[in-house]
Amino acid sequence: MGRSYTKDVIALSKHVDGFINYNEIEKLDKQKQTNYLKEFGVDVVVHVFPKKEIAWLAKSAGIPLRVGTTNRLYHWLTCNKLIKLSRKKSDKHESQLNFKLLDFLNVDTSIALNDVSNFYGFTNLPSLNKEVEDLIDKNKFNIILHPKSKGSAREWGIDNFEKLVQILPKDKFKIFISGTQQEGDLMLEFLRNKNITDLTGKLSLQQFIAFINAADGLVAASTGPLHIAAALNKKAIGLFVSKRPMHPGRWMPLGKNAYAVVFDKECADCKMGKECNCITKIDPKQIVDLLEKR
Repeated sequence: MGRSYTKDVIALSKHVDGFINYNEIEKLDKQKQTNYLKEFGVDVVVHVFPKKEIAWLAKSAGIPLRVGTTNRLYHWLTCNKLIKLSRKKSDKHESQLNFKLLDFLNVDTSIALNDVSNFYGFTNLPSLNKEVEDLIDKNKFNIILHPKSKGSAREWGIDNFEKLVQILPKDKFKIFISGTQQEGDLMLEFLRNKNITDLTGKLSLQQFIAFINAADGLVAASTGPLHIAAALNKKAIGLFVSKRPMHPGRWMPLGKNAYAVVFDKECADCKMGKECNCITKIDPKQIVDLLEKR
């Protein structure tokens, strides 16, 4: 179960048999929601992303095993299997915390970070439209730069992406800029650079995923495209602050060619939980070096 915007990502995994769209469910009245969920004959619900309304819905639908955490009061009222789990104070990665929710299966849920990517199963990849595929230069490293984050992460800043475009060797790299149309409107001057190909607002999520798969790498803050690129084993370079809970220890991209970059792991302001712009101090040359690393 997920919202509409997650469907195309979830559909990539060969391990998933179906998708229940919560955006469609929440339009219904309470009784119709319950009846709708009952039709699936669900045996177990695991509340990975806790939401009070879904917890009560799962209980009203009579799902036999309902798994939540001890940290949510409503889970004590709606779930019959509680896992002791504190994300806020944990040093573990988000993926490792999610595995912990499977403790009720009596299997080893202590998964090493290097092994997480073995479980994605991202083999159901959409095909790329011919006109978009033709943008790929087979003689160069095709790099996607994703400057914005829709407010979900600290951003490196357009100035730094401009510097990165300037110093990337043009004989080795073909540079694409991705993002929504609204994000494109926020960086019009940057997009006029003749050394880049503007993809903002031009691709559906399915086509964007297919394009990431056809490209060679991606640079972004802690965003969905970064994690998709990592899962597809592209060179995925994530830009982070060291402040909790946004630090790479919790949210680094996981994949065979994924990297997490911070300016200062011991940043004093980050450690004190203060607002900090240390991410903007990451040197663009460091990103070039990582991209050229073979």
